[in-house]
Amino acid sequence: MDTLTPGGTGSVPSVSPVGTNQSPSAPPPLTGQSMTPWLVVAMAVILFAGALFGYDQGVISGALDGIKKSFVLTPLLVEVVTSWVTLGAMFGALAGGELADRFGRRNAILFSGVLFTLGAAVQAFAPVTAVLVCGRLIVGAAVGVIAVAAPLYGAELAPRTLRGRIVSGYQFAITIGIFLAYLVNDWLSNAGSWRVMLGSSAVPGVLLLLVAVAAPESPRWLMKMGRRPEAKVQMQKIRPKVDAQDALNMIDKALREETESAAWSEIFHRQWRRPLMIGIGLAVFQQITGINAIIYYANQIFASAGFALSSQATLTTWAIGGVNVAATVIALAFVDRWGRRKLLLGGLFGMGVSLAVLGTAFRFIVPAAPGAATTAPSVAGIITLCGLVAFIISFAASIGPVTWTVITEIFPGRIRGRAVSICTAFNWLSAFVVSQCFLSMVDAAGSSLTFGLFALFCVIGWIWIFFRVPETKGRSLEEIQQTWRSAH
Repeated sequence: MDTLTPGGTGSVPSVSPVGTNQSPSAPPPLTGQSMTPWLVVAMAVILFAGALFGYDQGVISGALDGIKKSFVLTPLLVEVVTSWVTLGAMFGALAGGELADRFGRRNAILFSGVLFTLGAAVQAFAPVTAVLVCGRLIVGAAVGVIAVAAPLYGAELAPRTLRGRIVSGYQFAITIGIFLAYLVNDWLSNAGSWRVMLGSSAVPGVLLLLVAVAAPESPRWLMKMGRRPEAKVQMQKIRPKVDAQDALNMIDKALREETESAAWSEIFHRQWRRPLMIGIGLAVFQQITGINAIIYYANQIFASAGFALSSQATLTTWAIGGVNVAATVIALAFVDRWGRRKLLLGGLFGMGVSLAVLGTAFRFIVPAAPGAATTAPSVAGIITLCGLVAFIISFAASIGPVTWTVITEIFPGRIRGRAVSICTAFNWLSAFVVSQCFLSMVDAAGSSLTFGLFALFCVIGWIWIFFRVPETKGRSLEEIQQTWRSAH
């Protein structure tokens, strides 16, 4: 029996999408080599896909000021422009599995690249708010599709010995994309070029297309489609030192052993109710503790904290982007050594304390009068910056990536694809609600109470994880499944 290998992290599962069942059986690992040239190409696809996702997340924070001036948006419309990308992503994620299953992993990635590039163009040339929102929905749909297709593609192409590293690179690339978006925002902020900011999203989309066109298709998907000769060609490219016939025979055996996809009703069977609630709970707590609100509205949060000068805004957003990249490495390095529960509980504790500090600091921040010149933030403003950095570190090292590690481990193969799709939908729905309501909450209750509410969710999440989420480190899929069966 295979021991569990975390497939991916962040906002994306690295499992079979809807209608697909990953078998524990897999082709033999590479021996005597690490990365082949074609695996490097596949890895480039994963990295560009993640960077595309992250860039879109980060670029909107710098574009909002210019958008508000061009279209004279109310706070509600600002939330719509910001958050509806997550609404599109929710529907894109649900469709992504079907697209990847029917047309292939690589083709689904190509489609999402085209869709993303189109959405970037619509945003850049939008004459009115309604068209801009449509562009955001298109980009969101592309992000949702690629959130399913890219990790799945990497998981199926990579050998066992490299699978975790290759697929986890997706989440790492997301953080790099966010950081690069912050740099572009700073570069273009003086000119107020929000259209260029959003239009520049087409660049990672085009780069993804160029790399994906040259990339191999998944041999496992080709075998599932009955296209063995093509699968053999791709297998020989990807794993030249492995006997292609033997590897394909093992894939064929695994596919034959798989039963048909479970009905939706089976997912909600009493036997699987607990793992489903664990998966949904983790997906929801990952978002309602405030991460997307901070990423999307970083510039406005820092301006409220007293970082009004351009140079101050640059340093603060760079700090957020930089620590997000660095802290993700912590989770990738220690999730198999320390275990899932320790990272989740430790991270939520740090997030809760950081948000409590943020809420307290905002009580002592006095908004500057209109037109008043400010040269330096207050002590409370500096504490706010430290609290935000600590929050990002705690999130990126714990519930951000570890959520999807656990979700991919707790479901049996028969229901895994659809069960994870449900968790993904709840994740995007939660992200939509938080980003849609954040500014309204700040206007109605103030920044202090808003961050205090996020801190309360961290406390509730910590308690729930302590009592309800089991440790899955080092346990096989069969052992975890037996846990749910023995409970009934």
